[in-house]
Amino acid sequence: MTAALTPFLALVRKDLIQFLSDRRALVISLALPIVIAAFFGSLFGGGTKTSAIEVALVQQDTSEIGQRIAAGLKADPNLHIVSMAMAEAENAVRKGTQKVAIVLPAGFGEAAGAALFGNREKPSIPLLYDPSQPAVLGMVKGMLTQQVMSVVSAEMFGGKMGQELTERSLRQLDEQAKTDPDSRALRDMLASVQKYQALPAKDNAGGAAAGPSKGLSMPFTTADKQLSSGIAEQGYNAYAHSFAGMGVQFILFMGIDMGIGILLARRSGVWNRLLAAPVSLTQVLLARAASGAIIAFSLLCIVFAVAVAVFGVHIASLPGFIGMALCFGVLTASLGLVIAAFGKTPEAARKIAMFAVLVMVMLGGAWLPSFLFPDWMQQLTVAVPTRWAVDGLDAVTWRGMDALAVLPAMGVQLGFALVFGLLAVWKFKREQR
Repeated sequence: MTAALTPFLALVRKDLIQFLSDRRALVISLALPIVIAAFFGSLFGGGTKTSAIEVALVQQDTSEIGQRIAAGLKADPNLHIVSMAMAEAENAVRKGTQKVAIVLPAGFGEAAGAALFGNREKPSIPLLYDPSQPAVLGMVKGMLTQQVMSVVSAEMFGGKMGQELTERSLRQLDEQAKTDPDSRALRDMLASVQKYQALPAKDNAGGAAAGPSKGLSMPFTTADKQLSSGIAEQGYNAYAHSFAGMGVQFILFMGIDMGIGILLARRSGVWNRLLAAPVSLTQVLLARAASGAIIAFSLLCIVFAVAVAVFGVHIASLPGFIGMALCFGVLTASLGLVIAAFGKTPEAARKIAMFAVLVMVMLGGAWLPSFLFPDWMQQLTVAVPTRWAVDGLDAVTWRGMDALAVLPAMGVQLGFALVFGLLAVWKFKREQR
């Protein structure tokens, strides 16, 4: 048994020494996934405060209502309001330097107040937006609605303009009530509003308040709490996902290099001389797979060690992470063997393999989390091994799950690795005949 293992271990040792001797390739294998993962993590949040949305404001309504709406928007911490002229705002949105522009048209405040309690035509607020930012448009609409409703209703219930509009509406409704009995109900409601307007404004302590404080406000608030499954509640960490995705991507690239190395050895004749030695083809392939798995496992561990030390990524289950890393290492090595077995030339095999890996990485959720995909695509990507690798690493990091929860992901990766390995051995033995 020991005699059989000696050449196997020697081959593994040779591959490891050869990989470590190329220091430039080693640094690139580690630096690229870390740098790109850090970039994507910071881009998608990374546990830091989300930046305010850039919004241009075209202030054409100079009334008190218009000024208070603008002040409320500027005070919102989720918005970064920049005042602009109409032409300047249109140009900024076209160029993409501003995501959305809000145009408060002249006379908006009075028209909105008149429409609040009557059947007057509702004024419109033009919103100019970048076509690539429909989600941002929806968020800005929500925050704008809150400000407009709060300011207009406060003015109507307690402001000078509201009192004037109420008196004017009451006179009009008195005339309409002579021919339209249904107008009397609205007239009675506005009469009650007029009585309410006459009451002095009170602050929260019951004293006189400076300025109008009456009006409608949002009838609820939200209490936001992040929850993650299992043993930890760390919340979503964009760095954890980006390091999983970029680690998977670049380590698979290393697997491609391993396969290309075998093709180059076959072209140069080194492979045939190796098989002429007292070792079997199976031993040579297993040794190459073992060394590739060790390298892939080590690289993934180092990448995540940097993620933990520098970017605050939390590994909820160390056994689960080690299991995932080992299974992914075996998957990477078996992929390299398949590339070597079915590749015709190193050049053609590299191009095809790079394309295949990029597609697998994209569908596997390495660039964007798979839960952002449409439902049909999420079902499709279950057949992609990288989906299980990325989801498994997510599970033992920011999702806070234990090793038992990622056993299916580990099993699927080993299943793919077994299929790849059997195909590679079959093809190599067929060519050796």
